[in-house]
Amino acid sequence: MELNQLIDELRLLAQQDDALAVSRDVNELKVKFDDALLELERKDQVAAMEAEVNGEAYEPTDYAEQKKTFYELYILYRNRKKELTEAKQAIETANLKAKKSLIDRLRQIIESEENIGAAFSAYNEIHEAWKGIGDIARDQRDAIQQEYSKLLESFFYNMKIYRELKEHDLKRNFQLKEDVITQLIELKKVDSIKEVESRLKALQNEWEGIGPVLNDQWESLKEKYWAAVKELYERIHSFYDERRTTLAENIVQKKALIAEVADLVGKTSENTSVKAWEKSTEDLLALQERWKNIGFGPRKENEEVWQSFRGYCDAFFQQKRTFFAGVQDQYKQLADKKKALIEKAQALKDSTEWKEAANALVKLQKEWKTIGHAGQKLEQKLWSEFRGACDAFFTKRDQHFAAADNELKVNLEAKKALIDELQSLNLPDDKHEALAELKAFAAKFSEIGKVPMSEKDTIYNAYKKALDDHYKKLKLEGEEKERILFQARIDTLASSPDKSRAFAKEKAEIRQQIDQLKKSMLQYENNLGFFARSKGADALRKEVEQKIQHAQRSIDGLIRKLKMIPNE
Repeated sequence: MELNQLIDELRLLAQQDDALAVSRDVNELKVKFDDALLELERKDQVAAMEAEVNGEAYEPTDYAEQKKTFYELYILYRNRKKELTEAKQAIETANLKAKKSLIDRLRQIIESEENIGAAFSAYNEIHEAWKGIGDIARDQRDAIQQEYSKLLESFFYNMKIYRELKEHDLKRNFQLKEDVITQLIELKKVDSIKEVESRLKALQNEWEGIGPVLNDQWESLKEKYWAAVKELYERIHSFYDERRTTLAENIVQKKALIAEVADLVGKTSENTSVKAWEKSTEDLLALQERWKNIGFGPRKENEEVWQSFRGYCDAFFQQKRTFFAGVQDQYKQLADKKKALIEKAQALKDSTEWKEAANALVKLQKEWKTIGHAGQKLEQKLWSEFRGACDAFFTKRDQHFAAADNELKVNLEAKKALIDELQSLNLPDDKHEALAELKAFAAKFSEIGKVPMSEKDTIYNAYKKALDDHYKKLKLEGEEKERILFQARIDTLASSPDKSRAFAKEKAEIRQQIDQLKKSMLQYENNLGFFARSKGADALRKEVEQKIQHAQRSIDGLIRKLKMIPNE
């Protein structure tokens, strides 16, 4: 075949739209061209040698132009093929990404979607999208298809499980709503309307939060619920109607008291003696006590009658103060009362029972204020004596606590030094010796007394960190590690500023963990009853039983810790 013919065939192939489809033909044509060119060059060489032997002149044929033309066409084709190949790979990569995205979405539905209708709707959407995606790379096809097929199996298996659980949920919701109705009926027996209102709202919220029930059960259930709710609201409304009546009656009673106190104030001009004023004061206080025993009225009217009643009372006491302002012998009585307080203050000024004596003196000071002014002649002298006794006590108390503060500072420095020693400590290689040294440090720290309140948390946290850092370096494993580290925690808490509270908090947290684990175990045990007898269900049942065993071991470990905490 001539070279020009091969060139023409290549030109036709290079012009094809689908360069990838003719790739094999182009490669075969290139091999033919190379072979033909090699054969022509060989023949030319033979002819040249024969001419040389015969002493003849020979002009070799030049195939360079044909070779150039062929390879230009070949390179043009190869570039087009490369572009198409890259475009195809990009499409296949995008298709692969789209299929992986659908796989991830299907996996998420399997793991989290429990609504069967929503799950099937999403599945149909995914499946239609999957069918519409084009080819992917040949080396990826089988693995992607197998992964998708496996997820489809899981999806349909899970839908079967969800359907069974949904039926159980509907039955469970029916029972929960029945329980709410029972509580509503029991609520009729509660006397406190406030409690009835509060619990009624809570039960209504609980009812709304419970899911659906079977359709054939809903109407009768709803009727019973609303009948109970309506009866309770009727009782509440009746209560407030009665209360409004009571409030109105209270206003009537208060207005009657205002008339009495107005009459009492109108007769104060007849009080010409201390005894008469004391009698009138008793009568007024009795009226005030009766006022307190009457309940509230409507807010607006209640404020109006109170201002009226209070105005008469203020007027009474103003007239009383005016009367006693001119009674000199009253000053003597007040002075005698204050002298009695002075004697009590003198008896307390040398006491070292700081808290009790301070409280007693404060009480005397309050009582002093209630007695009233003893007159210009005696008041300042009595006050100086009383204040002198109080000041003497509080000055000594301040000096005492100043000395105590110095002791706290000494303890602070001692604890800082111990922490520095602990931080630079090199533990022995023997584990038991190391633990003994750490316990010795804990004992020393506890023996040192209290530190200033502002420093107690800082110094304790520094000590705890230094101790914890050493415990972390010990090669402890398994149950021994857990036991020793927890004992170290208990020893550390024993050195805290408020160890009783720290121990109580630790116990409470452990008991809370135990309660949570017990709840989880109960849930696992309830779940065991949901699984049907099948191969897949047996595997799930075995997994749940293992979770129950693990939770029980955790509870046993927490109980051991609880026993290690001292009772304070």
